[in-house]
Amino acid sequence: MIDVLIIGGGIGGLALAQGLRRHGIAVTVYERDRHRDERVDRYRLAINPAGSRSLRACLPDRHWQAFTDTAGRPGGGFGFLGTDLRTLVLVEDAVMYPADPDPAGRAYPVDRQTLRGVLLDGLDDAVHYDKAFERYELTADGRPTAHFTDGTSASGDVLVGADGINSRVRAQYLPAATQRDAGAVGVGLKLPLNDDTRAWLPARLAEGMNLVLTGAPHFLFTSVFERQEPTGDDYLLCAFVARNDLFASRPERLDGQRLKAYVAELITDWHPALRQMVDECPPHEVSAFPFQASDRPAPWAPSRVTVLGDAVHGMPPAGGNGANTALRDAALLTRQLSLADGGHLPLLDAIGDYETEMREYGFHAVELAMRTLRQGLTSNPVTVGLTRGWFSLCGIAAPLRRMTFGASWAEISAPRRWERSA
Repeated sequence: MIDVLIIGGGIGGLALAQGLRRHGIAVTVYERDRHRDERVDRYRLAINPAGSRSLRACLPDRHWQAFTDTAGRPGGGFGFLGTDLRTLVLVEDAVMYPADPDPAGRAYPVDRQTLRGVLLDGLDDAVHYDKAFERYELTADGRPTAHFTDGTSASGDVLVGADGINSRVRAQYLPAATQRDAGAVGVGLKLPLNDDTRAWLPARLAEGMNLVLTGAPHFLFTSVFERQEPTGDDYLLCAFVARNDLFASRPERLDGQRLKAYVAELITDWHPALRQMVDECPPHEVSAFPFQASDRPAPWAPSRVTVLGDAVHGMPPAGGNGANTALRDAALLTRQLSLADGGHLPLLDAIGDYETEMREYGFHAVELAMRTLRQGLTSNPVTVGLTRGWFSLCGIAAPLRRMTFGASWAEISAPRRWERSA
């Protein structure tokens, strides 16, 4: 039986752990957080059909049911708005993701922390906290041993780096694989959705997802998270994205009040409701995230060490594909390791096939995210004018909407050959 060590207990690493356990493969997760509840990243994620298929492939039936039960209310479409809150075009849900009778082929809004709880369920004996990875060594037969900063170590048949954009596993395994500053910073803000905020919040901002186009090197994305059953915990996620030079250096070190002040300075001529929305977000729910993007590395020879998610193909969150791509990695690597565990493929062939396929769709997602980010930050008046004019036409004509936007979501979430066969 294969014994797998996973470095990193984020969404991708935990999904892989669930998938491997479902196939009877021994797995242990090593997480640098000191305890389970140290992370407080309570933000909405948009799980697209690729992410849903991957979760269904990795999760036991009970966990899949918990995922769908705790997902937010779907719907609301995707609106492209001006800073005056005029709707240029509203893209219907049916255009983004056509109806699918299979729940695993649908899109779901989820709360990141809630999803992480579902993924952790049943893994208490497998997840070890306060384990900061330092380095690994390979024995003569290629088996890896992971060493941690507390002086302990662990050995297995396969070591998987799922430790994020600044992965120490990747730094040792693929030292030529680099990442770069994506040229932008995102400020995440969370506004509670309650009777008070709904009383003044414009109707369009209180549903679905929206992108406020500015014609300046910054933009605003909003998305609603409403639980299926009322809990008083609904919220509006806001992500203000700006070119680096519009913020102080190291914005991630600024407190919420200072970050809000920077954003307020850039939106003084926006609709009053947008300014109020930023003003009323609690400062402790505001944080900054400098965007990075991984460079596509040259293909490498497989070994008993591999990587998934942001550790290999980190991307800015423009387009919302980072978590979905990490989940796809987890499903594919689960599939390949289970084939090797069952004697259907040599282990290195199984890992090599995973890495070849992962590089293709993973770096396609990176390129798409960077293209989406550049489009959002464009300030060329001709480009901005043409875009707004076309969007307005799309708002009038449904065939134009389908032609313009239908492929945008389908391109990244369509099933690949191995997913169709599964």
